[in-house]
Amino acid sequence: MRRSFNLSSNLSTLRPTHVMLAATLMAALVFAQTPGDPFPTPIPAADGAIKVDFVEFASIPDSDGQAARMMLLVDEPGTRRMFVNDMRGPLHSVSYDGKTVTQYLDINAATWGVLVNSTGNERGVQSFAFHPQFGRAGTPGFGKFYTLLDTSNVDPPPDFRPLGATTNTHDTVLLEWTARTPSAATYDGGAPRELMRWEQPFANHNAGHLTFNPLATPASSDFGLIYMGFADGGSGGDPLNLAQNRSSAFGKILRIDPIGRNSANGKYGIPANNPFVNAGAGTLGEIYAEGLRNPQRFAWDSRNGSMFVADIGQNIVEKVSLVTAGANLGWNKWEGSYPFAGRGITIENLRGDPAIIYPLVEYGQVDPLFQPQSAVTMCCVYRRTEIRQLTGLVLFGDNPSGEIFYFNADTLPKGGQDSIRRVLFNDKGVPKTLLQLIQEKAAALGKQPVSRADLRFGPGPDGQIFILNKRDGTIRLLVPSRP
Repeated sequence: MRRSFNLSSNLSTLRPTHVMLAATLMAALVFAQTPGDPFPTPIPAADGAIKVDFVEFASIPDSDGQAARMMLLVDEPGTRRMFVNDMRGPLHSVSYDGKTVTQYLDINAATWGVLVNSTGNERGVQSFAFHPQFGRAGTPGFGKFYTLLDTSNVDPPPDFRPLGATTNTHDTVLLEWTARTPSAATYDGGAPRELMRWEQPFANHNAGHLTFNPLATPASSDFGLIYMGFADGGSGGDPLNLAQNRSSAFGKILRIDPIGRNSANGKYGIPANNPFVNAGAGTLGEIYAEGLRNPQRFAWDSRNGSMFVADIGQNIVEKVSLVTAGANLGWNKWEGSYPFAGRGITIENLRGDPAIIYPLVEYGQVDPLFQPQSAVTMCCVYRRTEIRQLTGLVLFGDNPSGEIFYFNADTLPKGGQDSIRRVLFNDKGVPKTLLQLIQEKAAALGKQPVSRADLRFGPGPDGQIFILNKRDGTIRLLVPSRP
């Protein structure tokens, strides 16, 4: 007899109590797992938890009278500063000591005519990336950086349409900006050049991470290529069946050469070693991996080059997976290790398709640690030794709750959540969650009460790990333990 779970129709009965940590939680706490979760054992609240020291590193100014909606922090070593975006449009530079924060560019300024659509929780400036040659004069990538964002301007014809869609809520565009003087305090270039445009059928599940492989050297075939996560188009359950359709750019990880010109629109390049370049008519050469729902963040392991992705689930499972060229990560045939059925999953034929790359770790959205909503996000593979308790771990987290987790990078798990353990903030000897820190900070600043964290990670210079959120404007930095 087939068993199935459908959480979307009865969320009110499955809503777990969000557990706030205090010092006493480091003792042996035992939670009863919530019904409807395919994972029988909840993530331990205290067992195996790691405490990490932190400092408040920098503050990003409010926009539109609200805390900055920080989405990404990027290190730009050529000009020795970092950059942080606000989904509403501002892009700020941050000095390496955190003491100087400057608005570098307002992407939504009338000067550029971009018309950023930042309504709702999921739309806005999604991601940005600096070409690895940004600060190197005389190179093709000199002064160039890229932004992936949602726009209200739907007049230009899109390069990619969602097959079978009947509505167009907005467009998503990839833009190239060129600074004349990369080291200048503020952007001194002209209007951006549009490389790609997508017509969006729904308001949610827009785009994800935009990045260059940080391990690629100038001699590598991967150097200067953009990896781009692009979601399945939205609604729920991938109703247009785009993630498994190789003629569609939705529900994929794409890889392109922004300097090239051999694409269909002549505005970017398709690398010759992309896995589906020679697959024939009807298959997009831009595709690097397929079968994703909402890929939000990538990370690479500096020891072996392995690539990881965090892909947000539907109603039940959040997952982190290993990505290889041409990989199929299963959506919407699978949600994590489980066959997807409507808006639920079936507990049969577990990990039963050898053609699918199944998750390394996955967790149930109804685990007692989480809020009613859950969404996985990726951090990094920590190979440095400054924060010794994190060495050799893959770090990731849950966006709404702000929970941070780890698993072993050298003995990769094979699914499920048994290997997942927590990372907690050491606040003067008291272990706390990110949400607790944000709530305390927001209250101290006189901001509105905070009920969710909206966690994002940012890799800084020398392996530093920065913690972002959308609620208190504070960037936090994980630091080595103090005496």
